[in-house]
Amino acid sequence: MNKILLLYHTIYFLKLKQIYFRLFYALRTKWRKYRNYQYKISIQSDSNTLHLRRSIAPKILYKEGKFNFLNLEHVFSKGIDWNYGEYGKLWTYNLNYFEYLIQNDISKEEGERLIYDFIDKSLDIHDGRMPFPISLRGINWIKFLTKYAIKDQKIDDSLFAQYIILMDNIEYHILGNHLLENGFSLLYGAYYFKNDNFYKKAKAILEKELDEQVLEDGAHFELSPMYHQIMLLRILDSINLLQNNRWKNDTLLNKLKEKSEMMLGWLLSMTYRNGAIPLLNDSSYGIAPTTAELIEYAKKLHREPKSIVLNQSGYRKIENEAYECVIDIGNIGPDYIPGHAHSDTFSFELYVQEKPVIVDTGLSTYETNDRRMSERATSAHNTVEVNEEDQSRVWGGFRVAQRAKVIDINESDSSIAATHNGYKKSMGILHKREWEFASDMIIIRDSINGENTDKLISYLHFHPDIPVTIENDTIITPLIKISYYNIIELSLLEYEYAPEFNRRKVAQMIKAVIKQNSSMEIKIL
Repeated sequence: MNKILLLYHTIYFLKLKQIYFRLFYALRTKWRKYRNYQYKISIQSDSNTLHLRRSIAPKILYKEGKFNFLNLEHVFSKGIDWNYGEYGKLWTYNLNYFEYLIQNDISKEEGERLIYDFIDKSLDIHDGRMPFPISLRGINWIKFLTKYAIKDQKIDDSLFAQYIILMDNIEYHILGNHLLENGFSLLYGAYYFKNDNFYKKAKAILEKELDEQVLEDGAHFELSPMYHQIMLLRILDSINLLQNNRWKNDTLLNKLKEKSEMMLGWLLSMTYRNGAIPLLNDSSYGIAPTTAELIEYAKKLHREPKSIVLNQSGYRKIENEAYECVIDIGNIGPDYIPGHAHSDTFSFELYVQEKPVIVDTGLSTYETNDRRMSERATSAHNTVEVNEEDQSRVWGGFRVAQRAKVIDINESDSSIAATHNGYKKSMGILHKREWEFASDMIIIRDSINGENTDKLISYLHFHPDIPVTIENDTIITPLIKISYYNIIELSLLEYEYAPEFNRRKVAQMIKAVIKQNSSMEIKIL
């Protein structure tokens, strides 16, 4: 598919609001550059003393001058460069988020020093003055200032000026979790400064977006368990803010409570018994709070998980005493913001005895490079690839053009069958996958309906701790045995498992060249 078609099939799914604001912000930036317009970096303000329960502290991100984000460390020997870009934009963003201010061990004096350094260099900071870093930094500064009861006019005036920039650059051109982050932060800014304009904007964003972004079964609609945990933390922090600071008395708190309980229920349903989340779509360990931490924090705020049934998210979890299996029979996340989606329809993960056996390959980078492309590709997931093409056309760092749609689902207590059309337009092919679940066995059948089926590949990716051998057409591991039927060739290869950003481990994978109708029988040992 050439670049023009990729762009067409990508832009086609955007909302008119996104297109409008992309054009509006681009033209406004050019006009302001021509007029030499600059935002103020300090605006006189009047802050309010807040009361907050302690939230979930992050892992150690900063210590003795050393910053550590995404498993990449750096020490600034000649003063902090807030534009430091050697490790990529996401590392730069993390530097500017100031999440390290809410570590358990950071001192009042060190935190103030870091904030002052940022303020003094504000005119020369670029990425850090974008709306997304402002949103996260605003919450983290307010938490820090509240923790140590700091009343500092220079800090307050800088923070207020940053919120004015955010109000002028709400991320309507992106939407999704970015817009929610804008809303959560403006809520904190509204209470900190008792500012009605911030509050009206925050309430309008949150009430609309929470209804849209939290699905019927409680999932965050971008369908990443990691982002679900992050968004749930923001909701719990907002409940913390509103319950402990009586300023506005309206329906927003009830909305936040309702959504938190739904999201807690979905997360609890999706989390494995060992506490890990499935690494579906853009998910990685070490970024978000764990499920256990979120459940404990919610209890302190008097919130409990709601009992839910997995449905609209497209995920299903089948579990018994022997195994836990999570499967994906859903569509790519919201059509207008699929940046965190992978081409993984009908992929699955399998845990046995609370140990990961068959896994998603994970996420190691957000950089626009070959690694990012390979981690989003169909071949990086436990599903079927047809003629070396992706089911959904992932491209760039965060784009998707044509995408697979699940067009038929049939479920019972012990079986699931679904069909997707990801290859229909380009090849006239439909892929149907059926799962049958027994107490110690899973049978998976694949049916590829169509004529252009020159190369059908079924992939399985094993956790690095699982040794794998092949005997005839049978896969042998210490925890499961897999027998294939109606296949052409079976290969045992290596791949790189990525459980965290910038951390990859060599593991083994199965590449099975299959016929149009094939099956695998997974026996739990």
